[in-house]
Amino acid sequence: MNLTIRHIEVFRAIMVAGSVTGAARLLFTSQPTVSRELARMEQVSGLNLFEREAGRLLPTAQALLLIDEVERAFVGLERIERFAQAIRNFEQGRLAITCLPLFSQTLLPGACKRLHRAHPGVSVSITAQESPLLEESLVAQQHDLGLTEVEQVPRGAVGELLFSADMVCVLPPGHPLQAKPVLALEDFHDIDFINLASLDTYRQQLDQHFRAAGVNRRTVIETTSAASVCAMVRQGLGVAIINPLSGLEAGQGGLIMRRLSVSVPYRVMLILPEHRPASAVVGPLCDALREQARAMAAQLAGNGV
Repeated sequence: MNLTIRHIEVFRAIMVAGSVTGAARLLFTSQPTVSRELARMEQVSGLNLFEREAGRLLPTAQALLLIDEVERAFVGLERIERFAQAIRNFEQGRLAITCLPLFSQTLLPGACKRLHRAHPGVSVSITAQESPLLEESLVAQQHDLGLTEVEQVPRGAVGELLFSADMVCVLPPGHPLQAKPVLALEDFHDIDFINLASLDTYRQQLDQHFRAAGVNRRTVIETTSAASVCAMVRQGLGVAIINPLSGLEAGQGGLIMRRLSVSVPYRVMLILPEHRPASAVVGPLCDALREQARAMAAQLAGNGV
């Protein structure tokens, strides 16, 4: 027979209570059970742990040495119990998210704030990467959740439309087009324009609209990110048409946002892997993302775009 957790519990309870009766109360059991388990422990361990004197148990030198090690072990067990309770209460957990860099600057900060308010112990790891690396990591089940612009869901995953709104125009303060609440394609004829890169799918859609309307934008700068586009507009180098999430951020940074007369829908997909063990806090994060997406859609509506 080997020492068991029950033997250790009985020994510790006797050391704390100072008697078999007190130990039985601590363990919610009977005195005979405590006496029997103590006797077994002494037999198995080969130690003489207590001297019996006038109905009391006095710990021997061996017991005093052993209790130090037992207490260290129980501290570890208590930590495990607290951690298990924290997991049940969503107070601990780690989420791995992958997304386009744009979403790490727009959708995710507000969503993470909502999540942290409800579950402050959860940690979030965000990997911002461009396509096709983003989609490849989702196929490989490397993350708990992904955010993409691509409506085609990667294999081995399920998708949900999280956000949808039209592309918007941003202007530097004081630009002549600021006077118009809605901008038509013709308003951009021979106007200095900051363009997204030619391979960007939304740039390509806009190019088709402008070609069909016979409008010639005067592209002065072409860049790959909406953040860079907005920085150029902020310097007064031209106007631009960008995604509505970046448009909201630009509006808070002092740029003027206007609606276009044509609809160029911008969509964000929420992607969940099917074959990765689901963290208990994926659901709360998805809820926080949905709330943040609704809040940003309401902001856009409030700005008239």
